[in-house]
Amino acid sequence: MKLFFNYLLITLLIAVISACAGTKKESRDQTLRRNIAQAYGFQYFNQVEKIQYTFNVKKGETQISRFWIWEPKANQVSFKATDSRETVTYNRNDLSDSSPTNLRNIDAWFINDSYWLLFPFHVVWDSQTIVEDVGRKKLPMGEGKARCVIVSYPATGGYTPGDAYDLFLDDDYRLTQWVYRHAGSETPTRIATWEEHRSLGPLTVSLNHQGDDPNFRVWFTTVGVKMVGIDSWIFAE
Repeated sequence: MKLFFNYLLITLLIAVISACAGTKKESRDQTLRRNIAQAYGFQYFNQVEKIQYTFNVKKGETQISRFWIWEPKANQVSFKATDSRETVTYNRNDLSDSSPTNLRNIDAWFINDSYWLLFPFHVVWDSQTIVEDVGRKKLPMGEGKARCVIVSYPATGGYTPGDAYDLFLDDDYRLTQWVYRHAGSETPTRIATWEEHRSLGPLTVSLNHQGDDPNFRVWFTTVGVKMVGIDSWIFAE
């Protein structure tokens, strides 16, 4: 009987220690997410009424530009291609598999373009991800090392299933470079810088992303924000 109680006591101690370790791990995970997001002003995002931007991408000789206005509280999106006079407005909450193909295609563009601009916020928003600090690693472009945080998405569901992003951070938790790995492959799918950090009201955004391939670049123009209770746009500076 004494042996049984000793065994029970040891089992309970192990359970308590494991629970505490799990809590600490979860706390570190949440702290890391928050530090990255707040380096870009995430703590003020709930005051954003509208955010606008033009996503520009150059792939070789091809250049594409897309203009967006997003109203986060209503989750309403307005889209305009720069080579078109038509503006398409839709509510993302109303989208489904039965929505028109053109709307679903536009929303896929919206997801892609907003990840390039607002990924530090998605580190918090996309709570189903696994976020792991793997220490200082060699930068994928250029010389030197930086703190590397890997953000991995679950294999199914969501907007980017199975994908992984390697974030290289400076001492202020801002991105300097990132690596996108489609379906979590070991081989990088896309490598790019995070440059030209600018103030956008209380937020911070990176306006330029140069790929390791000189023929690839993503950059943002006409970036502005409307805060709740303020009528005028505030533009990145």
